[in-house]
Amino acid sequence: MEKKAVRVAYGEALVKLGEHNEKVVVLDADLAAATMTGAFKKAYPDRFFDCGIAEANMVDMAAGMSTMGLIPFCSTFAVFAGRNYDQIRNGVCYPKFNVKFGFSHAGITLGEDGGSHQAIEDLALMRVLPNMTVFVPSDANECYQCVEAAAKIEGPVYIRTARLASPVYDPRPFTVGKGTVIKDGKDCVIFTCGIMMEHTLEAVEILGSKGIDAALVSFHTLKPFDDNLAREYTAKCKKVFTVEEHSVIGGLGDTVASAVIGKGVEYFEKIGINDIFGQSGKPADLLKEYGLTGPQIAERIAKAF
Repeated sequence: MEKKAVRVAYGEALVKLGEHNEKVVVLDADLAAATMTGAFKKAYPDRFFDCGIAEANMVDMAAGMSTMGLIPFCSTFAVFAGRNYDQIRNGVCYPKFNVKFGFSHAGITLGEDGGSHQAIEDLALMRVLPNMTVFVPSDANECYQCVEAAAKIEGPVYIRTARLASPVYDPRPFTVGKGTVIKDGKDCVIFTCGIMMEHTLEAVEILGSKGIDAALVSFHTLKPFDDNLAREYTAKCKKVFTVEEHSVIGGLGDTVASAVIGKGVEYFEKIGINDIFGQSGKPADLLKEYGLTGPQIAERIAKAF
């Protein structure tokens, strides 16, 4: 199966978007080679702005551009969301300016850069902001769809992308705020987002070999969230598991919990980063260290039966 990093797809999507929408401009904080916005710079140099290592200034610039009718996409590493959080909150979300944030290198699969650079809290930060739409694409094709959708949304949008190359799946129907049923099942349901798709699919296969029929539902949008789909599968399967490459505090797990509480859930477990920072290592080794490989996920779920 073809593999492509979601961050690469983000850069490609911006170039494609720029072809038919001259209002799109891209700002980066001295990381264009890593966030993949360098492709947009090459294609449309007059619409690209390197703001240097000054993330707060970048967001303020984008806010101003949005008041002029432009559609700015800001890019940096997801861990640096904290550096410019005041500007995102008060300068963009509060007035509901039309600014998009494509932050990359999220999660522990960033790898050797270590815990200081591995964002495990970004979804929690962005979800809590009024007026913010939050996307977590699971693969390259979904990232293309998220970028296109972001440009059409009137207001702030956050797109979380990853450094690690991951499988590219066949394109699926895409609607903002709607989840996707990847596999139906009756014994339990696994809710996931982002590049954990690869590992949850493996877990579902392993569980099937043990006689456990697990449903798998993916959410590319964490806000607005598809409460109805989450409740439907909770009522159907009773046992609920969430899997994410993010802290178990404030991310997908808490989003699902808020949606399904009191809706017939018999067992609920969040699988993710357990309130600790990441560390330096190869992405595959880190996934194993934090219990996020397919076999580990399957083993943990099987214990509930």
